[in-house]
Amino acid sequence: MAAKPALSKAEMEVARIVWDLGRATVRDVCEVLSATRSVEYKTIQTFLRRLETKGCLKAERIDRSIVYSPRTRPQKVIRDAVADFVNRLFGGEALPLLEHVIQEQGLSPDELRQLRKMLDKSQEAGAE
Repeated sequence: MAAKPALSKAEMEVARIVWDLGRATVRDVCEVLSATRSVEYKTIQTFLRRLETKGCLKAERIDRSIVYSPRTRPQKVIRDAVADFVNRLFGGEALPLLEHVIQEQGLSPDELRQLRKMLDKSQEAGAE
């Protein structure tokens, strides 16, 4: 089975709006986005159709409107996007990504504590 194409930044933003609303028309998404910037109805319509084609959303005609709702969970789409990112930039290796984030972005003391807890938990699970 061929891998689904990764979502663009704009597609991910539109998908998040539909996930947050549960169900949305093109107009609903336009209203949310117009709070922060100018958006074109046709552009949002195109993004929603692409998301349907990519299997992230499903469309249902209700009266004269097409209502979009989630077909996949956000966690799956995020997992696929991260896997695609790690494969393209780091040859499928997660450690170089973590090294990059720690060296370039830095972590706060609280984030470091959380990371240590995650590592300890992962190590304990691996020992069982």
